[in-house]
Amino acid sequence: MRPSKLVRPGLALLLAAGLSTSATAADAAGIATTSSSVAPVTVTSSEQLAPGVTYGSFQVDTPRGAAVGYLLTADLRRNRVSVDLLHPDTVAQRQVVSAMTNAQGAIAGVNGDFFNISETHAGVAPTGSSSGPEIADGEQLKFAVPTAQRFGPGLAPGTSTRDVFGVGVNGEARVDTLSLTGEVRSGPHAIALSGLNQYALPVGGVGLFTSAWGTASRVRSTCGSDTSRNDPCSTRTYEVTVRRGVVSAVGRTPGAGAIPADSQVLVGREGGADALDDLAVGDRVAVHEKLASAGAPKLTFAVGGAPILRDGVPLAGLDTRTAAVRSAAGVSPDGRTVYLVALAGRAPASAGLTIAELADVLRSLGAHAAVNLDGGGSTTVAVREPGQAAATARNSPSDGTERAVANGVGIFVGRH
Repeated sequence: MRPSKLVRPGLALLLAAGLSTSATAADAAGIATTSSSVAPVTVTSSEQLAPGVTYGSFQVDTPRGAAVGYLLTADLRRNRVSVDLLHPDTVAQRQVVSAMTNAQGAIAGVNGDFFNISETHAGVAPTGSSSGPEIADGEQLKFAVPTAQRFGPGLAPGTSTRDVFGVGVNGEARVDTLSLTGEVRSGPHAIALSGLNQYALPVGGVGLFTSAWGTASRVRSTCGSDTSRNDPCSTRTYEVTVRRGVVSAVGRTPGAGAIPADSQVLVGREGGADALDDLAVGDRVAVHEKLASAGAPKLTFAVGGAPILRDGVPLAGLDTRTAAVRSAAGVSPDGRTVYLVALAGRAPASAGLTIAELADVLRSLGAHAAVNLDGGGSTTVAVREPGQAAATARNSPSDGTERAVANGVGIFVGRH
């Protein structure tokens, strides 16, 4: 790795990528040069992992001391470079970032969304499932829990668990918002879907669980409410199993265990339970579901994240007081450069950043839009350098060892 000098905001990426710092190079890379309220970024090391992919470390001074972090960049203009979801075999499962990176053949990756890490409901186990949506290699895996049921710090006004960082079929990254449309139809009757493989359903809703969910209990999906994650579990629930388009089983309590590939499980609470109660074993049922993005084109990859930067400007209402170990994902104005940031472990290794400072750092590095990802003990950056057989964690996670997480963001070379 080679050391870099202190650089003004907006040019850190150029040094990390080993590019010229001339105005022409900055314009070509789409790097924003807007001044930041944080001190200039010092890129302390950088190297090329592969053509179009760089990895390095940086430092930024804060009122509390130096915040130390790691930066991955991916140039999606290179036709062999792509970004996609790192994830375990099933939605309701956790795995460390380095293991997911190696299992899926990524060259590097960081941790992803906040997830169901703990429980206050007696007898209900955490599912390990992420709070936001997941799309992996074009496959729509899950939707978002109600915003009040999210884990993690408060969101900026106007944002929700439905917000994602993703990449479209045109190969451009963006921050977007997803919605779920779908129904359960039996004869002339239709029941609207309000969930897909998620650990919490809206009050009165019906959720669809597929084989992608895994073996975890589906009871958690009927706990909490639209206003509080800790509200009691619903006492009005119903579950319907559909196999090859025909209702094969019904019950009053959500179950657990693997769902066969030829089957679907519908879980309802309150009004949703009453609607499912009208279905009987032997009824023919058609289930349709689709995740749609507010922007275009269709997303082939998406991970839940809390927006912190939009149109090159930090969002209003971001926290300015609580400094912590954080992770983030950002994208350049043209959608072609992805920035993945992970801070080092807790002090004295790093002073950490507030969410407002994190937004400023992403803007300084060249991001036009960005999301905050899970932090603290979840923050991990895993890298496989040239000549190495496997990726390893590089940031000394603050738990002391890598924490198993719900998902991550991986950089791939030559995958497709």
